Amino acid sequence: MLAQEIMKEPLLQFNYQKPNSMRFLRIIILFAVLPSISLGQESRYLDSLEQIIQTTNNDTIKMDTYRNMGFYLQNGQVDSAEYYHQKQLEYAEKLNMKLYEADAYQQIAYVRLWQNDLSTALTNYNKALKIANEPNSADIGWGYQNFSFSESPEEARLSIIGMLHYELSTLYSASRMESRQKEELEKAIEIGEKLKNQKILSLSTRDLATIYENNQQPDSALAYYNQSLKYYNNSPYITGLSGTYQGISRYYLNKREYDSALLFIEKSIKANEASNELIGLSTSYYSKGMLYSILGVNDSTLYYTNKGIDVAEEISNQQNLATGYTLLSNIYKNLEQPESALYNLEKAKTLNDSLNNDYINKLIQMQNIGFEEQLRLKQIADDQIASQNRLKMIGLIVAIVIILFVALFLYRNNQQKQKSNTKLENTLSDLQAAQAQLIQSEKMASLGELTAGIAHEIQNPLNFVNNFSEVSKELMEEIKEELINGNSENAKQLAQDVINNLDKINHHGKRAETIVKGMLLHSRGNKGEKKEVNLNALVDEYIRLAYHGLRAKDKSFNATIETDFDSNIKKFELVPQDIGRVILNLLNNAFYAVHEKQLKMNGAYNPTVSVSTKQIGNKIDIEVGDNGDGIPKNLRDKIFQPFFTTKPTGQGTGLGLSLSYDIIKAHNGSIYIDSEENKGTVFKIELPYSN
Repeated sequence: MLAQEIMKEPLLQFNYQKPNSMRFLRIIILFAVLPSISLGQESRYLDSLEQIIQTTNNDTIKMDTYRNMGFYLQNGQVDSAEYYHQKQLEYAEKLNMKLYEADAYQQIAYVRLWQNDLSTALTNYNKALKIANEPNSADIGWGYQNFSFSESPEEARLSIIGMLHYELSTLYSASRMESRQKEELEKAIEIGEKLKNQKILSLSTRDLATIYENNQQPDSALAYYNQSLKYYNNSPYITGLSGTYQGISRYYLNKREYDSALLFIEKSIKANEASNELIGLSTSYYSKGMLYSILGVNDSTLYYTNKGIDVAEEISNQQNLATGYTLLSNIYKNLEQPESALYNLEKAKTLNDSLNNDYINKLIQMQNIGFEEQLRLKQIADDQIASQNRLKMIGLIVAIVIILFVALFLYRNNQQKQKSNTKLENTLSDLQAAQAQLIQSEKMASLGELTAGIAHEIQNPLNFVNNFSEVSKELMEEIKEELINGNSENAKQLAQDVINNLDKINHHGKRAETIVKGMLLHSRGNKGEKKEVNLNALVDEYIRLAYHGLRAKDKSFNATIETDFDSNIKKFELVPQDIGRVILNLLNNAFYAVHEKQLKMNGAYNPTVSVSTKQIGNKIDIEVGDNGDGIPKNLRDKIFQPFFTTKPTGQGTGLGLSLSYDIIKAHNGSIYIDSEENKGTVFKIELPYSN
């Protein structure tokens, strides 16, 4: 497979003579022609953008166009790219467009980073972060899609912050500060996951893979490279893809799987060409040359190494040039051409010495900036603490003055209040007495309604008792006759019927006894004694009592009663008389509401009252609803106030719901109302549940 690929390569046959040979001259000319095609296409694109600049008076369009020009050139002609981004910054500040301003600082920092000007890069990244971290920087969101294919200006602002953390990780990588690099990558990934930003995630996971690769963890590195590739495939962003392909290629190269290594190097070259990443393209050519060097294909090794050098020279990238000359020196050394090897080694050494000195100086500058930034942040923190302490002291003094003023004011008013206390106490006593009378009146009204229901309920078991008593009497007469006639078998059968009747009499007698006991309990004063109660049975009992209480007043009244009881509710402790009084009051109001609407509608209406119980966690819900006229919106806030009633004068005291509210609160519960005019009302009770 790999041999076939090698045979397809456009191998140039070098005679490996000194660099001044005619053959070598022709190769140099060939390399000069190939980049000129790319530069011609690039020139046409930039000319079209320059035409826009010349023909428009719109500063916003100029600013955006300068950004596009700088962005297009920043992976190749870095000096021109920085010029255009400086112009972008100039217009962004003029227009007060903070997103473009932060982006301009970011792009300038990016260009400086690839020039190894670490200190200037860090300064510009910090400026960009300061602007982007201000939420109002997204207030003017024109053109926000340029920053990350975002769906809103706010999302664009956050994506800028994510990319800034990613690019800072690259800066710290260049500074050999791996811990800081990982911190920034983690911040970038956190934002990328929040925004589902495939661009940020693909770049960040790719660089994490590189960290694992450098730490001799190839399998983890491959996993992150594949994850990065997955993010790239779901992203419209293509710049940076070649780095992932190169990482995967290195993995297979170390595994000596040369077919796969060559495949991914080819992919990295195509990705660089597609996105105009000339620095990456130079590196990809070097990688391909090194692969052929391992395979011993010297022509291809020299060919692709020279291609990488040509691209590096085109963009004046000293770092890649030094790398290329070093590789070229090793190639000539292996070819036993010492003069060419020495010539390229000296060129590489000259560049490396210059780069190392420059790098050390810039690294010191960057560290100084970092130290100065820490000092600046510490000073800001100290100033904030001092300011807070001053504010606390001022606040304390103001509080003391206010307290003294309030104390004098209270002392002065206390004298006047003492004079009026006696009158207020007398008035309060009168009000309490009146309230007690009204409460007793409400209780009596409630008891009257309950009694009417009980009277109707108790009539049923009494009718059964009377009927079975009369039948039993007749059966006894028949037994006497059968015994006289000597029919003992018939007498025994009749006696059994009498026993059955007596059982039914006993059953209905106890039923009547239960109803009477319930009435007595309701009429007695509340002692606040809690008992274990079957809530569903209690609610069901009061439904019948309330319904028959209204039926006792109006025999023509009928209503549909819908119940939905939660069978999972077990017995729990409450004061049954009090809760029963609340339920009865709500049911009476519900039946009253549907009865009034039925009279108004003159038959064209189906009165319905619904009651439900439900256990939700450690709470019990009781709901009583009706389809009456509902309660007007302006009256709902007053419904639990004492003495307030929606009933006509003489038909209500206005204490029923007020007492119900107090009873539920005494049980540590809550009561709510949900009403809609012309549709009905629902009262909801929440009680704490403890089994």
